[in-house]
Amino acid sequence: MNEITNTRNNHLIDPILSIWGWEISVYLFIGGLVAGMMILSGYFLYRERHKQFVTTCTTVPLIGIILLSIGMFTLFLDLEHKLYTWRMYTTFQPTSPMSWGAWILVLVYPLLFAAMLIKVPSFIPHKYNFLFKWSEYINSNTKFIKGIGIANMTVGVGLGIYTGILLSSYGARPLWNSSILGILFLVSGLSTASAWIHMIAKDREESRLLARADNLFILFELVILGLFIINLLSSTQAHINAVKIILNGPYAAGFWVFVVGLGLVVPLLIQSLAVSHRIKHTIVAPILVIVGGLILRFVIVNAGLLSHWTKVIGLE
Repeated sequence: MNEITNTRNNHLIDPILSIWGWEISVYLFIGGLVAGMMILSGYFLYRERHKQFVTTCTTVPLIGIILLSIGMFTLFLDLEHKLYTWRMYTTFQPTSPMSWGAWILVLVYPLLFAAMLIKVPSFIPHKYNFLFKWSEYINSNTKFIKGIGIANMTVGVGLGIYTGILLSSYGARPLWNSSILGILFLVSGLSTASAWIHMIAKDREESRLLARADNLFILFELVILGLFIINLLSSTQAHINAVKIILNGPYAAGFWVFVVGLGLVVPLLIQSLAVSHRIKHTIVAPILVIVGGLILRFVIVNAGLLSHWTKVIGLE
């Protein structure tokens, strides 16, 4: 018992360095990032930007496949009964967020693959003739491409919301017990995806468009984050104690400095100046947004693990 108490005390002393639940935090971050990529690339496909000589909507799907595979691996590391993972796909439970998530992920891979085939990556050898034939077939009808775009946007929204619902379904943790968490993680995923694509985009017009979009997503995220906090503060005493963990408790520094300050407000100011042509576009703002989105998941996951219905932790 003393060892457990000492471990908890050390965790409260230096919460920023804590690695509790790092696998889930990384998985939720990557899941949100890929969801945002699917929505944005799907929108670009629907708007027929794939016809442009230089565009990210045909390269982002491949990046999404790689990132999601990394995210799935981190989730696999967190599972207690790894050998029984396959059983998730022998049934569908409508009331289980985990079941929804498992089946949504089944749809994500083929949709990303279909989007990637619109322009087959140059490194794929021509001996894989069937891939190029599939690409020709997809490109033979604009409706196919628009359909792929709509499907990517739809499933992307589902994936983004699921990353928040996965936590909010755990009623035992008051900090997570908010329906707003799904929307917060969706908008955060859109913001980090906009920042990522803005950073790698080679087309100047597309880069500026994504910077403007990211500014809008950051504003929405700030509003939703405020609603999330208000929702908890206006609920039961357990919820109030839970949200205080990030407002003025052990995770306050991580939340206010790295999430709100450096992850949202500072990038918003930098990108606002950039899109108004007062300063040059820089990778600093996108990097801050991406790191801030990752830290948001770490803060929410770890602070949620500290929240209880009957205990007040770290606020004395």
